[in-house]
Amino acid sequence: MLCAVRRPLVHFMYLLRCAEHYGKSNDTLSRALSRYYAFRARRFGQRLGLTVPTGTCGPGLFIVHWGSLVVSGKARIGRNCRMHSGVNIGATDDGAPIIGDNVYIGPGAKIFGDITIGDNVKVGANSVVNQSFPSNVVIAGIPAKIVKSSEDQSEGPLEYASE
Repeated sequence: MLCAVRRPLVHFMYLLRCAEHYGKSNDTLSRALSRYYAFRARRFGQRLGLTVPTGTCGPGLFIVHWGSLVVSGKARIGRNCRMHSGVNIGATDDGAPIIGDNVYIGPGAKIFGDITIGDNVKVGANSVVNQSFPSNVVIAGIPAKIVKSSEDQSEGPLEYASE
């Protein structure tokens, strides 16, 4: 319980991963443990302002700050995703986002719809992402546009792409 007091995000991710681990087995005890840990993760997540269903995020999920983080149960997020507070990953009637590996999602970003975001993408703060993007790019804005791609070799500050 000391971990829950000193490091609440670590405790939340531990509960989430325990629920997912025990959910992989078919025996009765594992299913019961999976439901128990999923219940505890939901309850603890409510206290922290986090809504992250089990089975949506790959290994290596890193939540930087607690508070107002919502992920749809239909969304699929790859390995090593880093999310800040205020992020909303939502589903529409058409579908839910599929987010690749090693993706950084800045504070306040909104990602929704039947879209795909590639690997190694950085989503800027307060961006609204409603279309698909390839791998190895930086996206930002409302609506989000490619700000920088891996082919750009400039070392200066990021500049918005012209329309």
